[in-house]
Amino acid sequence: MGRERKHMNMLLMAAAIALDAQQQPIYDAIYEPKIVAEQPNHTHKEMVMMPDGEIRYYGADLVGKEKRKVYLSSRDRGLSWTTKLWLDGWGPMAYCPWGDFYYTMDFVDTGKGGRMRFMRSRRGPDDPDRTFVKTDVGTLNFFRPMQPCEKNRLLIFGGARNVSDPVSGWTWERPALAISADDGATWREVVVTNAVSTYGKPVFFDKSLRWDNGCCESTVVELSTGELWMACRATLRHHYLYKSKDGGRTWSGPEKMAGFYASNTMPTFFKLKDGRILFFWNNTEPLAKRDPKEYPELFKRELGGHGETVFTNRDALHVAISDDDGKTWKGFREVALNSLRNCPDFRMIGNARCEENDKSVHQTQPMELPGGKILLAYGQGASRRICLFDVRWILEKGRFDDFTQGLGGLSNHLFVRSRNGACRIMYTGHCAFNRIPGAALVRRPDMDQGVIYDCLQVCRIRDERLDNDHQGVAWNFPAALKGRIELDCRVGGEGVRFALCDRWINPGDEHAADYAAFSFPIDAAALGGRDAWKKLVVSWDWKARTATVACGDTRRTFGLKTEGLSPYGPSYLHLQSVAEAHDPKGVYFRSFKMTAED
Repeated sequence: MGRERKHMNMLLMAAAIALDAQQQPIYDAIYEPKIVAEQPNHTHKEMVMMPDGEIRYYGADLVGKEKRKVYLSSRDRGLSWTTKLWLDGWGPMAYCPWGDFYYTMDFVDTGKGGRMRFMRSRRGPDDPDRTFVKTDVGTLNFFRPMQPCEKNRLLIFGGARNVSDPVSGWTWERPALAISADDGATWREVVVTNAVSTYGKPVFFDKSLRWDNGCCESTVVELSTGELWMACRATLRHHYLYKSKDGGRTWSGPEKMAGFYASNTMPTFFKLKDGRILFFWNNTEPLAKRDPKEYPELFKRELGGHGETVFTNRDALHVAISDDDGKTWKGFREVALNSLRNCPDFRMIGNARCEENDKSVHQTQPMELPGGKILLAYGQGASRRICLFDVRWILEKGRFDDFTQGLGGLSNHLFVRSRNGACRIMYTGHCAFNRIPGAALVRRPDMDQGVIYDCLQVCRIRDERLDNDHQGVAWNFPAALKGRIELDCRVGGEGVRFALCDRWINPGDEHAADYAAFSFPIDAAALGGRDAWKKLVVSWDWKARTATVACGDTRRTFGLKTEGLSPYGPSYLHLQSVAEAHDPKGVYFRSFKMTAED
């Protein structure tokens, strides 16, 4: 038992590599997410910690027209990175803490159908002494190693398998796992045929079919009881959860993960060494699919829901934390916003022949580091990044923004009516509309010599190029059952609609008020007149299903529509212009402030 405990601690000891007197305070001071690198490949399974504490991220880059294999290397816990040539070695591998070995899987074409092959080594990717194990596991689509399950002593690779659906007759992806209970000597394959589907019908506010790929890109976590949970990427509005009490042999589900919104994006469970569980996902709502007649360029396959027409929900990445085996969750915070989200050339920017041309902040790979820090790789294409943050940041009880650091802390883009369809022409981005920034920082309307800072303006500038030219803002805060939002605002034009939401909704989404728990207009009547700065306070009690709006001496109470929404309360302020025509004044804001009261 002592030897096993030693093995489990080896990686943690390596991670505790000493920082010098200059690096340590910089590392300790990192709290909210801080971008530390841009990785050379889209995020999947490419990051690994070596036995000596070096962190590597494997991938490729271009020199002229030549593609070369490289990896990023950090020897100071992710603070700084250097690019090195990947001349030898296996590449990214996972680590087994109880067996003190590294492992991975690859695909082998046997000529009679592909099979998965397991490989392990003692000292990681550079170790020439490797052991290979042939398996009877068939091809797993987009597979990745799950975090080792220490209580059950299980190694698991998760992916998907194409399965014919008996209801529709179509072939869709279903969760598929390769599981070993003997450190990789033998493997069993589990394909879970139960899944959710649109069954070829429009859903929600859609006017055409969305990409229906069943359930795939699974992530598994082991609870303290030994029970396994598996969350999957799915086509509908939420992630879906499966549960196993027999080491992954059989699975119940799928059941909707209430409060964890998503549509066709990858989730990731990650268990900390103290037993708490992190969940990374895109807590987002895509724009409703438009009438396909608006897009004559779509192929028949895309019109039939066999390939997305446009992704509009991959610009915000979130994290939540549980300290009770997933019974309850806290946080629901934006860990990243897409740095390219406002680009008018979004489909094209950053594309290259050796790159994946998707641009998003979905797909994640986390790593736990000393001092309560998390190193997180995320994203695809030109939007991919590596960030570092402190777990304590997830648990904050409020947020404040006066926009003196710009608009990097909110979403304000609007979509241009761009070419639609999947990537089928070289150098075009996959499934993406171009964008422009909408709500902007402008000079304050009461400008005088004593005024230093600009303010945020949300208005409507008529622009027929756009999917919707009603400017909007989506601003995240820690989820809370009881709380209050204070807005320092001034009406100059027709007004905006305030919406209290439990997920990220596109700033220009015409259905934002339909998704909200509560909405009301911020106009001259609400603030008692135009052209004067007022403090508007919105308080809510999620369980009591009430909201109170106060401005000056005026106070009104409303009901909340919480049925079917997140059990953890709202986490977003959404504002959008209500102007029926051109309205260049709209509403001005000096600050947003949210405070949790539960």
